[in-house]
Order: sequence, then structure tokens, then C-alpha cells
Amino acid sequence: MSRDFAKKSRAPARRSSSSNHNSPTPGWLFFVAGLVLGAFAASFYFIKNPTTAPAPKETPKPKVEENKTPKPRFDFYKLLQESETIVPASETINDDKPATDQNKTEYILQVGSFPKADDADKLRAQLIMINLDARIEKVEIRKGEVWHRVVVGPFNTQAELTTARSQLVNNQYNALVLKRAKTK
Repeated sequence: MSRDFAKKSRAPARRSSSSNHNSPTPGWLFFVAGLVLGAFAASFYFIKNPTTAPAPKETPKPKVEENKTPKPRFDFYKLLQESETIVPASETINDDKPATDQNKTEYILQVGSFPKADDADKLRAQLIMINLDARIEKVEIRKGEVWHRVVVGPFNTQAELTTARSQLVNNQYNALVLKRAKTK
């Protein structure tokens, strides 16, 4: 069978133009369009039907029982003020004062105060080891409440007091300087 190629019908030439573009639409474009339309529909719905928050429930407050124990009264401060006076570290003794006035007062260093005698004795032993004359004084604060004060001294002059105090500071002990009338 022979064919006649001369009478063949020709197909029109294809031209590519942007208006006749037959490429498929990408899937991500549909996804983004769906998200935008969904957000628009949701915002429209919430504008038309606003939700109100439920009123907060009031929780009953637990009843606070008052403590039946009385608050402690501290007579400690009053007792100290009556018996002893704190001396500033830089106080100097004037020679203008009569000698009888200087003989009536003494200086001591209180290094600690403990409710248990064993604790006070341990501190006293440590102070004796650093060559200080330490002793324990028992003081009754309230009825039946006894405290054990660890004191160094007494010192008759400010120079002796300063020497002992610097020795305590060098060994990392804090001391309270007290001035009181001499006990005989």
C-alpha cells in the first residue's frame, strides 16, 4: 500500500502564548487559598457570635484560726539597758576625770551567750587557748530561764580592752564591748 504524502492535511502550527497556558495549578496555591478562606470564615463567625467568659467561681476563704499562744514578750532588752552600757570602739578615757570615777567602772568583752552551759564552756576553752582570760557568767533572763555569757575581762583601761579586742578580731571572734560598774 502506497501512500500519497502530497495530499496530506496539515495541522495548524501551535503558538505558545501566555493566555492559552494549560499547565496545572500547583497544590500549595490551593492550600494557601484554603487557609485564607478558613481564617476569614472563622473570624466572621466569632464576630457574629461572640463568646462570653464564664464568671470566676469564688472560692471560700479558709478560716484562719487565731493562735491561742500569747506572743513572747522580750524583757531581754530592758534588762540589758538597766545593767550595762555599750561602749563605742573609739572611746578614749580622759585624764581630766577624777581617779575615783575611773575606779568605779570596768570594761568587759562579751563574746557569746548560750542557753546551754556546754556550748558556753566550749567557747571559753577556745578563748583560753588564744591566751585570753575568759569566764562564764550565769544570768537569769526570766523566771527559770538561765543564759550563760562568755566574757573576757574585766579591763581597767581602754588600752587593755583594745589589745584584747584586736586579739579576738584576729582570731575571727566578734565581741560586744560592755561598760559596767565594778563588782566586788
